Amino acid sequence: MHYDNEFKLEMTALSKNESFARVVAAAFAAQLDPIVSDIADIKTAVSEAVTNAIIHGYGENPKKGNVELRCGIAGDTVYIEVTDFGCGICDIEKAMTPLYSGSACDERSGMGFTVMETFMDSVEVLSEPGKQTTVRMTKRIGACPH
Repeated sequence: MHYDNEFKLEMTALSKNESFARVVAAAFAAQLDPIVSDIADIKTAVSEAVTNAIIHGYGENPKKGNVELRCGIAGDTVYIEVTDFGCGICDIEKAMTPLYSGSACDERSGMGFTVMETFMDSVEVLSEPGKQTTVRMTKRIGACPH
């Protein structure tokens, strides 16, 4: 796709970088003059995607990898991709089921993808087990609420 503007950011897979990623994505989207709730939606979705990438992509070894954040703007739409180069997802449909958590001994709620789907216009997950997972999200700015 051809974007009017875009960026790519690569960061170490550390949980402290999640807040940085959400602020960067929100600041980038601000050029479309969004309302406050659109910015909050983008921040929330990016937080969930980056947190998932760190926790589920790299598990016990978060320092062993990076998370890539790509954002693009085309017209009135923000396109966001979060990619980890970790273990991948074997069953994407199952992983996207509300309340499902891939970690049996974890206290996670299993709502990450559901939250992303709630706040963004579209969410697509692409994964290659053993190699990487990419979460693609879009948000149209200025769209009437559903």
